[in-house]
Amino acid sequence: MLKELTGKITHPAFRRRKHVALLVETSLESGRDILRGIARYAREEQRWVLFHEPRSLEESIPQWLRKWDGDGVIARVQNAGIAEAIREAGIHAVDVLGVVSNTGIPLVHVDDREIARMASEHLVERGFNYFGYFGINDENWSVRRKEFFENHLSELGYKVMMFETPRHRKKSDSWEQYRNRIIDWIMRLPKPVGVMVCSDQRGMDLLEACRQAGVAVPDEVAVIGVDNDEVLCEIAYPPLSSIWPAHNQVGYEAAALLERLMNGESRPSRPILISPSGVVTRRSTDVLAVEDRNIAKALRMIREHACDGLSVDEVVQYSGLSRSVLQRRFRKTLGKTIHSEIVNVRLKRACQLIAHTDIPLSEVSEKAGFKHQEYMGLVFRKALGKTPAQYCREVGRMRQRHFRDQRP
Repeated sequence: MLKELTGKITHPAFRRRKHVALLVETSLESGRDILRGIARYAREEQRWVLFHEPRSLEESIPQWLRKWDGDGVIARVQNAGIAEAIREAGIHAVDVLGVVSNTGIPLVHVDDREIARMASEHLVERGFNYFGYFGINDENWSVRRKEFFENHLSELGYKVMMFETPRHRKKSDSWEQYRNRIIDWIMRLPKPVGVMVCSDQRGMDLLEACRQAGVAVPDEVAVIGVDNDEVLCEIAYPPLSSIWPAHNQVGYEAAALLERLMNGESRPSRPILISPSGVVTRRSTDVLAVEDRNIAKALRMIREHACDGLSVDEVVQYSGLSRSVLQRRFRKTLGKTIHSEIVNVRLKRACQLIAHTDIPLSEVSEKAGFKHQEYMGLVFRKALGKTPAQYCREVGRMRQRHFRDQRP
């Protein structure tokens, strides 16, 4: 049933409020983030009544829209039928998906060129010399990201190996067949390799195929997705790094554009493109690409067990090299000692625990692998120039601002 987000307004003083329908899915984080941006604009504007009902991206146009007496609509136009129904309704509209071309509906969309640039630079900064792209061959946004990713790396002198699949698998195509094709591609890639995936959903598929193939992530294959869907990224193994495309701002700017259209302004001649917010780094790219297999093996040991009280001697034993040889090659490759890398991993874990949990600092120290809280304090002051308590207060303020921005 149709839901009116801001309540039924019947008082004569409020009759001039504009009624806006939102055809944006709630099944994906990108859609929900767009809705947050629209809601933020509506709070500021205070002259809109929003109509919305939960939906998926694949759903057809709701029947009520054909007879709806509203002022405007913001939609993720998934197919030509939805575009036609919106035109037939004769109301102002803004598209926030961009999948269907030549609709005549103005578009506000993420900037795929900037997304691809951020992903490529993120992987280059980690020292990779080989690159791959995993995309969808019948989605224009995925094709754009592939082309921009390839072009940007080509300018830097690198080549990109491609793997693309249809959006929907054939009915005769099982999950195992689909996964095996991904595994075949992974095994053909030179290692270590950095791979951009068109979306976090496909990132899950790639990570699972790597696991099935026994390929280490991120040491052999580093993976970065797009959308920063926190649920998908965190349940992935290892957790998936992702470009944060600023869908919230897409929603806000789409609402601002719709307001201008409803006020009689002409529609823009070009799409309005919103630059991404940045890279959210998680385990799937938290690595420096090194071709020295012994150093890569030592780094993997440190990353996975530094917070369990790992010692330098245990790293040496696991690497298969003598202590002096490993220390020398470690310094030459990474410019740091084994001990400093262990401490660095513990520091990152402590910062993560402070930022995302409410456990006391004494417990943070223990879980991050520091022998005692005082030593953790020394590490914080040396590395960050502040105490753990100061860092905790700063993170608290950032979390408050984040939650305030996320309010519907």
